[in-house]
Amino acid sequence: MKPLAPALIAPTLIVLSVAGSAAAAEPPIQPGCWESTNEVTSPIHSTTTTRRLISATDVDKFLGGPINHHYTCVYPTHRVHAGRLAMKGTCTDNKGRKVEVDGKGTYTPISFHVEAEIATTLLGLPIVGHATTEAHRLGDACPAAAAAPDKSPS
Repeated sequence: MKPLAPALIAPTLIVLSVAGSAAAAEPPIQPGCWESTNEVTSPIHSTTTTRRLISATDVDKFLGGPINHHYTCVYPTHRVHAGRLAMKGTCTDNKGRKVEVDGKGTYTPISFHVEAEIATTLLGLPIVGHATTEAHRLGDACPAAAAAPDKSPS
């Protein structure tokens, strides 16, 4: 088992920041090309930057959960209101490894910032960490290299 696999944690934060908002009258983010920088600062430092195109028809899908075939996240607690958000849940990778995620942040229609505490168990020992996501909308279209939302790195 890998300790807090960065491929599992970092992309989770993007979705963490907006999950559960699909029922709102106006989506909290605008469709378009989004760039996000995900950083796990502990216990193992890693930074990834991704771009993804979110179409108007994909906003609800994006808001509803991770767009990656390597893990599934469930956030039983999610509040997105008046520019602030709070999420708490579990992400499970395709090998059954679980990571608890507790995140808080801020958002606008064109940007968001999320700080999250993450926790898992490795060989029976608790491992905790910290991760952040900074994201912003680049415009209506992405460069050719940033294709559909489910093309994000894992």
